Amino acid sequence: MSIFNQLLKKSSPQQGIVMYYLFAIVVAFLLLNLPFVHKSGVDVNPIDSLFVAVSGVSVTGLSPVDISQTYTTFGQIIIIIILNIGGIGVMAIGTMLWVVLGKHIGIRERQLIMLDNNKDSMSGTVKLILEIVRTILIIEFVGAMLLAFYFYRDSHHLNYALMQGVFVSVSATTNGGLDITGKSLIPYANDYFVQTIVMFLVVLGSIGFPVLLETKAYIKNRIPNFRFSLFAKITTVTYFALFIFGVLIILLLEHTHVFHGMSWHKELFYALFQSSTTRSAGLQTIDVSEFSQATNLIMGLLMFIGSSPSSVGGGIRTTTFAILLLFLLNFNNNSEKTPIKVFNREIHGLDIQRSFAVFTMANVLTFVGIIIMLVAENGKLTFLQVFFEAMSAFGTCGLSLSVTDQLSDVSKVVIMILMFIGRVGLITFIIMIGGRREPDKYHHPKERIQIG
Repeated sequence: MSIFNQLLKKSSPQQGIVMYYLFAIVVAFLLLNLPFVHKSGVDVNPIDSLFVAVSGVSVTGLSPVDISQTYTTFGQIIIIIILNIGGIGVMAIGTMLWVVLGKHIGIRERQLIMLDNNKDSMSGTVKLILEIVRTILIIEFVGAMLLAFYFYRDSHHLNYALMQGVFVSVSATTNGGLDITGKSLIPYANDYFVQTIVMFLVVLGSIGFPVLLETKAYIKNRIPNFRFSLFAKITTVTYFALFIFGVLIILLLEHTHVFHGMSWHKELFYALFQSSTTRSAGLQTIDVSEFSQATNLIMGLLMFIGSSPSSVGGGIRTTTFAILLLFLLNFNNNSEKTPIKVFNREIHGLDIQRSFAVFTMANVLTFVGIIIMLVAENGKLTFLQVFFEAMSAFGTCGLSLSVTDQLSDVSKVVIMILMFIGRVGLITFIIMIGGRREPDKYHHPKERIQIG
């Protein structure tokens, strides 16, 4: 720990965040190798244990092993803890422990908390984190009780109902995507109550913590003349626009394919659930490998976009996608500056630059990752299977075309890197490798070049 603290003191805030998440992965890996974690007679390859640890901390849900057949109840409880650490955030969990232990939270810690939660100011960071942790735990508890009561009504087995309810609730709220049924939520494909509860939990986890807190403040009417922030408006509209788009496109493309002959309500719930899960959740009520190539391609793009900033999910995030789209809609070829106006506000130029940086870096990383995986698999997997797996990893989603357990060690490493970067966030990653530069004190003459 002393070596870790020394490295932490010498690192930048961005490097500090990465180190904390790497440390969390090491701890998760060690926890998954404790005695009584694996079922009797089950031997797990170290790289597979590391893969599950990375998947848990990054709340992705991809796994080369069957959770239900590999881990004991004790092991599944360990995974629940790992999912919460990854979903709520390493710095948020650390803040909560610091407060409980009565430890002073200094400037350095506040910088890391601010960075991990995409805040621009250190003011009120600790209070914000405690509110986020409290909100997420309440959501998980309510979801777990509703699901456990429902499962007990069917099975009349209290231990099973509680474990299943808690695991599904935590996996859905943190958008972890892991399951202990061995078949995700396919056994509940006709159970609309379970699907509805899970979809609500997925949305609450991935729509963004600031949106939840602002909605809570609005409902309680604590602030006179309360106004939702521009962030809350943009991310909410974009989130649900992508959700509706996903529903419509799945219905359109699969109506005469996988959904052929199904009742309208079954088609609708399949589409609703799979569209919601592409935000970052990874749970499924139907084997997505049965979908057409066109549907899987679009689902891959939706996973690439991912969830909202300051949430449990990954990807380029909904606000990045929204700003890029608004930039194109507002583009003026005859103007040096193209202000983006939305909801009677103008988006800051720095946010536009960051959006293009995130989008460019995300494309480069996923493209390189796909190329490496295609070479490593040497024709064993199709391009669509590799593309889908890479998008799922980067978006920390966890959906798969049933090929995760077939990946070579090289491909597993690539997927782990994509999962890690997707969780840590591209802004942190870009600043970490590029460093912060002081503004130039002078400017060179400008010259026009041909574009397009």
